[in-house]
Amino acid sequence: MFDRALKTMRQYHRLNQAEMATKLCLSKSYVSEIERGRKEPSLDVLRKYSKAFEVPLSSLMLFAERSSGSGLERARVFAADKVLRMLEWIADGEGEAEDNGSEGAKRPHTA
Repeated sequence: MFDRALKTMRQYHRLNQAEMATKLCLSKSYVSEIERGRKEPSLDVLRKYSKAFEVPLSSLMLFAERSSGSGLERARVFAADKVLRMLEWIADGEGEAEDNGSEGAKRPHTA
């Protein structure tokens, strides 16, 4: 689920893949491969994303957890999925607002 989580977080911060790649000191093609699920990011790359988005590495790991049968793990995955859906909804809604000529709500740049 890293692909979806990292892509959604990038979109939420209104960065394109080239801007994200520059910010992370990675190639655009590598960022694209990660977001399409074709490459698994290393721990070093996840640390770069964590620093760039100003979120704990553990939060990125939470988004990536998969359900393996335990009720607690299923609850964590469920919560992570809801957070991702909310961020996607916000990103999509603000994109529509910009397309319609209205200004979306400004996001603070704090953690």
